[in-house]
Amino acid sequence: MSSTPPSPSMLSALSPLDGRYAAKVDALRQHLSEAALMRCRVEVEIEWLIALSQAGLPELPPIAPAIQSELRAVAHGFTEVDAQAIKAIERVTNHDVKAVEYWIKERLNAWPELARSSEFVHFACTSEDINNTAHGLMLSGAREQVVLPALRAILARLKSLAHELADASMLSRTHGQNASPTTLGKEMANVAARLERAIAQIAAVELTAKMNGAVGNYNAHLAAYPDVDWEAIARRVVEQQLRLRFNPYTIQIEPHDAMAELFDAVARANTVLLDLNRDIWGYISWGYFKQRTKAGEIGSSTMPHKVNPIDFENSEGNLGLANALLRHLSDKLPLSRFQRDLTDSTVLRNMGVALGYGLLAYDSLQRGLDKLEPNPQRLAEDLEAAWEVLAEPVQTVMRRYGLPNPYEQLKDLTRGKPITRQVLREFIATLPLPEADKTRLLELTPGSYTGKAAELARRI
Repeated sequence: MSSTPPSPSMLSALSPLDGRYAAKVDALRQHLSEAALMRCRVEVEIEWLIALSQAGLPELPPIAPAIQSELRAVAHGFTEVDAQAIKAIERVTNHDVKAVEYWIKERLNAWPELARSSEFVHFACTSEDINNTAHGLMLSGAREQVVLPALRAILARLKSLAHELADASMLSRTHGQNASPTTLGKEMANVAARLERAIAQIAAVELTAKMNGAVGNYNAHLAAYPDVDWEAIARRVVEQQLRLRFNPYTIQIEPHDAMAELFDAVARANTVLLDLNRDIWGYISWGYFKQRTKAGEIGSSTMPHKVNPIDFENSEGNLGLANALLRHLSDKLPLSRFQRDLTDSTVLRNMGVALGYGLLAYDSLQRGLDKLEPNPQRLAEDLEAAWEVLAEPVQTVMRRYGLPNPYEQLKDLTRGKPITRQVLREFIATLPLPEADKTRLLELTPGSYTGKAAELARRI
């Protein structure tokens, strides 16, 4: 949160995204707010009008390139005042898309050359021709300018930690029990590799859109101009002017399958980060990581010594909220009764909420990662107390040379028993192994038994 005191409206907000955390998710407002939806609707309506003027319709003269640029500037320069003006019209029409149409028609009065063009605003369109393309523009902008940069910043920090901590040996836990050692850097590299793949999947989703009328068949278009190739015009608007992927087969609504794909991809990335939050929380609890403190901050209202892992806890909680909403969006949006029902409309208005909780989580996680400091002493203490983990390499070398019952011998020696360096060395000394291999086993410590962990961490 910024240092600016909260306004009364922020303190009374129902959603913390518009109250306590408003500053942290502000970057999404220009893409996923209602004003952003209006701006994108205006852009789509203008692009459709420009396309129609180039289609050779005898009643609609071509719009000159200079005026095309001025029209596009209406959308690109869309302001809060413009949004308020559209809302004022909507209070009369009780229809949000029609209000945009009327607002654009009023703006056309600024160009006498467009006097005959007024009725070609929203020509042959159903509201969903405008809405689905607007939603595609909104999501494309939010993905490219907010979500992916935030995730890539976390990825960069994880790679940096992987390199910095490549040699920081750490005792592993499988099933919560001591297991073969790794390094802190390798564990960061593991998450970085997962996140990198998840980011690529988010970026690869092609957002689809349609401009084909009330039930997807160009009925009204062909009634007015039966000899025009309306599908070609629609494809050109969607792909060349709006930079989305054209979907030729739809009902009244674009079926939202690509949206569902995007939300699922974001949710998978969120799950990777949720897993990271929980693991780092545990490493902090064990003392493997310390957290840099900030002057003036308080960890507990009663225990002055505490430095709680609140950034990772906040991130985990908000990722849970984000994924609950993202999964509802991806489950619900592709469903529509027959050629259209309205259940998607109110759900779509929550795209910003779903991605907003994710953005809030990314911010918390990034701040938490930036505070982490390794604690070599604690790492070494746990490793020194876990000599039993070297039973694995000993029995594996015994297998190589065909010694009898290697696994069983090490099981009898180590399972459920305290194992010290001396006990293990005495056992190794009795083995009929080549001297070079025996020496290598005797020199092993839990801290040095990390395989290729450091190399893999540096390679990420």
